Amino acid sequence: MTLPNDQQQIEFEAAAFRRLVSHLRERSDVQNIDLMNLAGFCRNCLSNWYLDAAKAAGHDLTRDESREIVYGMPYDEWKAQHQQEADDKKKAAFEQNRPKE
Repeated sequence: MTLPNDQQQIEFEAAAFRRLVSHLRERSDVQNIDLMNLAGFCRNCLSNWYLDAAKAAGHDLTRDESREIVYGMPYDEWKAQHQQEADDKKKAAFEQNRPKE
């Protein structure tokens, strides 16, 4: 097996990130709480990780801007169009499994 060099690794990771973001945009039927309960992360987590990376690189990005990059639209607009109220079972699972800060 030939491992990618550093530049190739960055390019492959960026391509995988773009594909994940595209997939999540297409699957607006999948709610963030479902992602959190099953995978331990959601679109907001992804946008926060993006924001952390931008800030670490010295880029002045806001939370709203990083969310728009991930959601493909302003977050409030995405919520109004796609977010559904979670039922009590999903909320309880989230509280039980929520990441500890």
